[in-house]
Amino acid sequence: MNENVTRSLSGLVYILVLVFATLYSRESFLILFGLFMLQTVREFCNLILLPRIPALLLAALFYFIFGCFLPENKFTDFGLIAASLFVSIRLVFWLFKGNLKLIDNQAKWVNLIGYIILPFIFIVKISSFDLSFEPTLIICIFILIWTNDTFAYIVGKSIGKNKLFESISPKKTIEGFVGGVVFAIIASIIISKYYFKMPVYVWVITALIISFFGTIGDLVESKFKRVANVKDSGSIMPGHGGMLDRLDSIIFVSPFLFLFYKIIVYVS
Repeated sequence: MNENVTRSLSGLVYILVLVFATLYSRESFLILFGLFMLQTVREFCNLILLPRIPALLLAALFYFIFGCFLPENKFTDFGLIAASLFVSIRLVFWLFKGNLKLIDNQAKWVNLIGYIILPFIFIVKISSFDLSFEPTLIICIFILIWTNDTFAYIVGKSIGKNKLFESISPKKTIEGFVGGVVFAIIASIIISKYYFKMPVYVWVITALIISFFGTIGDLVESKFKRVANVKDSGSIMPGHGGMLDRLDSIIFVSPFLFLFYKIIVYVS
């Protein structure tokens, strides 16, 4: 089968499953993203050479306690946000270091928790940030991510000349990044008007957070793959690679989005 056809069909199945499970019920949403998390943990362990079984058990424990069962608590949320943002900031500094040195074992476990596990918990929490399950909010966030990625690729391929971060991701361009931001903002305005009623400024800021931190998340994952000397994090999605390849943007974005939405709730 033609590679483009395989990639398109695989991507379509992924989108349909994600949208259906998210909209069907909170339970199906939790199950799907729990499975996404476990597969992502498995792939990340392969990249950084961590033992998979303990990592999967740890991930499942965190997900059930903080994502599924523990009631909303501002002190718990603050602790989780602080831990995840600490790891995110460390990874940004690591990204801009010139060398491709492997991280030590202790840092590997810290990165597993802060970079992979906690972001999935934030995705679950974002879906209920106003204390009621809002599946359309999650769908809209993914729409903005897909819009940013798609138009960054289209604009970059069409007119991109200046490399964004050539040593880590040779195909990304500054023009593509700007194009992704612009079209994500346009999509956010349309969403605020016709699909999910939140103030326009909230959706525009959401689009900016997604565009900026989503790009960083993609670059961070690219560096992990460079260190591991692999092209893809896995092969579960034909034509796309692994689950981490598909979710690298949302897992890096989710702590920042969750913090932003918490601020909105507290000041409103």
